Amino acid sequence: MHVLFLTHSFPRFAGDAAGSFILRLAVALREEEVDVSVLAPAAAGLPSHDRIEGIEVRRFRYAPARLETLAYEGTMVEQVRAGWRGRAALLGLMGAEVGAVRSARRARATALLHVHWWFPNAIPGILGAGRALPVVTTSHGSDVRLATSARPARRMLDWVVRRSAAYTTVSRWLADGVRELVPEAAPLVAPMPVEAALFSPPTTRPRDRLLFVGRLNAQKGLELLLRALALLPERVSLDVVGEGEERERLVRLAADLALGERVRWHGAQPHPRLPDFYTRSSALVMPSVGEGLGLVAAEAALTGLPVVAFDSGGVRDLVVHGRTGLLVSSVSTEALAAAIGALLERDDQGASLGVAGRAHALATVSPPAVARRYAQIYRGVLARA
Repeated sequence: MHVLFLTHSFPRFAGDAAGSFILRLAVALREEEVDVSVLAPAAAGLPSHDRIEGIEVRRFRYAPARLETLAYEGTMVEQVRAGWRGRAALLGLMGAEVGAVRSARRARATALLHVHWWFPNAIPGILGAGRALPVVTTSHGSDVRLATSARPARRMLDWVVRRSAAYTTVSRWLADGVRELVPEAAPLVAPMPVEAALFSPPTTRPRDRLLFVGRLNAQKGLELLLRALALLPERVSLDVVGEGEERERLVRLAADLALGERVRWHGAQPHPRLPDFYTRSSALVMPSVGEGLGLVAAEAALTGLPVVAFDSGGVRDLVVHGRTGLLVSSVSTEALAAAIGALLERDDQGASLGVAGRAHALATVSPPAVARRYAQIYRGVLARA
């Protein structure tokens, strides 16, 4: 069975973090006798035809080269809101996706199209697929948030749901969100995989060393964590892995809070480097709200690292309060600091939570488990078709 993926985020090279979970799904599906190829947008320095870990990738042009900046960096919404250049590039992207799907259909017999993120990809994907090619659409989080913020987006989501042979979300929380927007929707919950073989527990861990991994933007909530750190004993430190538009402001905030050398800024890191950070930490803190799933929590759990997160979004599928980590009910600096402090005051600093977290993650988001789930969905769609 050949399945075509359409996405605006996918690794640009081996080890790239952008859309790496989609690559892991494509690779894992081989064991289910599903052959995947990928359509993704062009960007500076990327070949039009490539293979990454054996997965064929074709990248399509959608604008003059200087404007092909919407994909891979997580800044599409900001660029579109900034002005006409971004909006023109978005229209070009969606139009090019229609043509790319049609061309791929003509070039190779394809069983179905799997679209990642309903916006901006599902509408052009469905139009390109036509009536003959079934479409599976997956929401990862940011696209559901978009539909809650604008009525036209809600109408477009309704159309996508009706035209998709199956609609999946990566967490129960996102499935609930889709049902609230489109009451007749019946989304299937199927998470994205984590590269379990890359993450394993260390023999020992340092104490009082926190870790944050994610984009440095408002949604990821690092400001709350910095302010919480200022309330914790001075022996507690924080490693920050990630880049983003708020970095300069957050660095200034850390200085204003007199955190000094307690915070270490590592910038964005290649995905294969992340296990080193997980194994050199006492706990992962996720101060974000409304995560679609929160694969960082799963990666941490696979190394046996306990997770402290707000009781929000899809992270509830990965962190079971009191068993695999701690969920904080109140989104506040004080509540976050109290939960972190309670974890670090344990004799084992949450190591027992980490052991249970690893077992839970293996059963939930390991590549074989996720690939079986999606292969089942594909075969169900084809049987109905």
